Amino acid sequence: MATGSKLVIVESPAKAQKIGEYLGKDFRVDASVGHIRDLPNPSELPADMKKGPYGKFAIAVDDGFDPYYVVDGDKKKKVTELKRALKDADELFLATDEDREGEAIAWHLMEVLKPKVPVRRMVFHEITKEAIQRAVADTRELDTDLVDAQESRRILDRLYGYEVSPVLWRKVKQGLSAGRVQSVATRLVVERERERMAFKVASYWDVEGEFAPGGNSGQGFEAKLTGVDGSKVASGRDFADDGTLRTKNAVQLDAAAAEAIAQGTREADVVVREVSEKPYTRRPSAPFTTSTLQQEASRKLRMNSQSTMRTAQRLYENGYITYMRTDSTNLSSQAVSAARSQARDMYGADFVPETPRVYGKKSKNAQEAHEAIRPAGDSFRTPAQVAGEIRGGEYALYELIWKRTVASQMADAKGSTASVKLTATLPEGTRAGGTAYSSAEFSASGTVITFRGFLAAYEEGRDESRYGEDSAMGMRLPKLSEGVSLETLRAEAQGHQTSPPARYTEATLVKALEERGIGRPSTYAATVGTIQDRGYVHSRGSALVPTWLAFAVTQLLEQHFPRLVDYDFTASMETDLDRIAHGEEQRVAWLQRFYFGDQATSTEGLRDLVADLGEIDARAISAVTTSDGTVVRVGRYGPYVELPGEDGESPRRATVPDEIAPDEMTAAKAEELLAAAADDGRVLGTDPETGREIIAKNGRYGPYVTEVIEGEESDGGGKGTKKKAKVKPRTGSLFQGMDLGTIELDQALRLLSLPRVVGQDAEGVDITAQNGRYGPYLKKGTDSRSLETEAQIFDITLDEALAIYAQPKQRGRGAAKPPLAEFGEDPVSKKKVVVKDGRFGPYVTDGETNATLRRGDDPETLTEERAFELIAEKRSKGPTTRKKTTRKAPAKKKAPAKKS
Repeated sequence: MATGSKLVIVESPAKAQKIGEYLGKDFRVDASVGHIRDLPNPSELPADMKKGPYGKFAIAVDDGFDPYYVVDGDKKKKVTELKRALKDADELFLATDEDREGEAIAWHLMEVLKPKVPVRRMVFHEITKEAIQRAVADTRELDTDLVDAQESRRILDRLYGYEVSPVLWRKVKQGLSAGRVQSVATRLVVERERERMAFKVASYWDVEGEFAPGGNSGQGFEAKLTGVDGSKVASGRDFADDGTLRTKNAVQLDAAAAEAIAQGTREADVVVREVSEKPYTRRPSAPFTTSTLQQEASRKLRMNSQSTMRTAQRLYENGYITYMRTDSTNLSSQAVSAARSQARDMYGADFVPETPRVYGKKSKNAQEAHEAIRPAGDSFRTPAQVAGEIRGGEYALYELIWKRTVASQMADAKGSTASVKLTATLPEGTRAGGTAYSSAEFSASGTVITFRGFLAAYEEGRDESRYGEDSAMGMRLPKLSEGVSLETLRAEAQGHQTSPPARYTEATLVKALEERGIGRPSTYAATVGTIQDRGYVHSRGSALVPTWLAFAVTQLLEQHFPRLVDYDFTASMETDLDRIAHGEEQRVAWLQRFYFGDQATSTEGLRDLVADLGEIDARAISAVTTSDGTVVRVGRYGPYVELPGEDGESPRRATVPDEIAPDEMTAAKAEELLAAAADDGRVLGTDPETGREIIAKNGRYGPYVTEVIEGEESDGGGKGTKKKAKVKPRTGSLFQGMDLGTIELDQALRLLSLPRVVGQDAEGVDITAQNGRYGPYLKKGTDSRSLETEAQIFDITLDEALAIYAQPKQRGRGAAKPPLAEFGEDPVSKKKVVVKDGRFGPYVTDGETNATLRRGDDPETLTEERAFELIAEKRSKGPTTRKKTTRKAPAKKKAPAKKS
């Protein structure tokens, strides 16, 4: 990169490369690769500081919450490079993002680089030539209020995590973590599962009919039974979660009643009782914010939150979209003009309203930055125009953003909604269970779009309804008038069951957090990822299922620290951080109240909340009681179900497999697990060589066979000892094609004989065939090779084994695989970059530097720019070495020049 008189520092190498193309030879653009320094772990503090005021948190809470920052070990080389570049510059442009994190990165750069040249804060919302040139010409001072807000948030999260997490270690399990947003997000998922656990299914029936005027089956339409003898027929909405009917005067039909009414309808006189029609108007959705983009990408593209944000980051850094962390739905005048112009050109003047649409901010605390997410530039490129430049997930996400933005400035969709009510006079004798029925009411409605408006470009996705109603959009009803007779073409009784509240998906959890004002756009993806990585939540399809561990942690926090997981309290902290960012609240005073308490309101602070842990009963906290009284405990080695023993016997216990969701743990399931655990196994016979009994049984990791050893000992001591050790029984997991109920003794003995020695190679080294965690394989010394099938373990010959070892070493199953993707030359090493499948997952490499793909990176949609970025980040860290910490005096925060 050419050296110039002006140094511009951004966060990422990809961003630096793109901006460098727009600024010319007088500028050098470099990347900090994110934050360059942070709070260290207290264990990493210099020895003389560990017992001082900074020792507990790396924050001096009694000295104005002064933080002690250190340059990250993997950023020292980068800082040296930036200092060297700064020596040759006569101006410094800090061009990090314009949100709190970006402002804080800029402040930390100033603190560490200590520039002696003029410093300019350069901000922009999109990476286009026009935007970058405008940003260079129109700079500002560093916003210290934004820096204070970010620092307050960082200190708050450190205090919360370091005070509350140890409580979880002592009372639940080692290695757990608590967090201001993650703990509340976990509570949301747990509460939804509690609702599902308490839910009781209700059954109800209705009738679906098909009717036509004058016997004209070509104009037939469907209608649902909605009333009988003047009373409403109960549907799913009419039942409470405990299975009771909550709608007064509603009739809950059973199968017999529905069948009788269906039969009666087929013979009934049916007339139109009421017809109504009203205009239908639908407005387009607002342009994307961070959270709505994550929700829609989940619905339409099946992308998780982290993948969406990573893809959006690449689109932003390469100049395709505006900044992707925002909770504002506002569009600039240039963007409104571009969207209207493009809609007019592509769909016609009728599809664009006379006046531009103006959208208010999405949330009352919208503060992250600037505009809604939209295509970059003063004029937008269509998806067709960028198709040759981007592909896969990036193209799909760009198209989604483009469609939403253009549609937001288009005309309303218009049409009409028609509703019709029918009365069927049932024949005499229509009865069931002693109840006679004389009339039934059917209803139908349909919305017909006569002018598509914005729907020509885009229609927002919808989350699945709990009550399973079918949309009537597009259904046409024939022209009908009151009193017209209809013929019944079909009438069928239909049974239904109520559904429990749907589990959260990543998209709906993000929506719930946003609606409650918890967290910020920049945190949602990371929060969802964190609660999964911590073992609090796992995915089942797109649904988020809480673990029993999450229940135990949430119970502890709810019972002993209710304020810390209170939704309103957590949202109020976001509001307070906004006040700090706006200069309306002082950082130190606010942190003082949070940590030490507020005497004026008699509010206890965090320090005092965690002071007395003696009242926390660890055993009670780790016990989760289901709605039918089943108790699941979270133990050291995972969850288990426990029932009291009879007549003073020990409690009966059984491990709860991970695949059983909390709402599936019933008393019957508990008995099933306990019975399986108590089962001594099915006796298969006796091993003729050892005389030991062979049994087959179920275990935590699946069915297996083993031998019964009673009281046998072997010489198990070390040198010169006569210590005896218990003989360990041989065990063998059943193959996939084997069944626990039908396996025979000879099959079991073959399993117990493994590993099987196939033979020896030319050097006399044994080659064995065996079954492992990842399937059947051969082993020769430390060299392992996969086999195609489990049967080969017993059948493969020495010649076949030697032939396998004569082939090049393969990773994974099957034949050696080519690279998953291939790209051009890395800008630094000038070597070709490829994506490979490694032992620990896919990674990118240029032959010199290997970089594992991050969570959310998909090998199939990975772009060349992202591959180069991953390698650049890994290269910037240098070799992984452990260095001694040098002693430093606490770094005091110096306020830069205040805004004018």
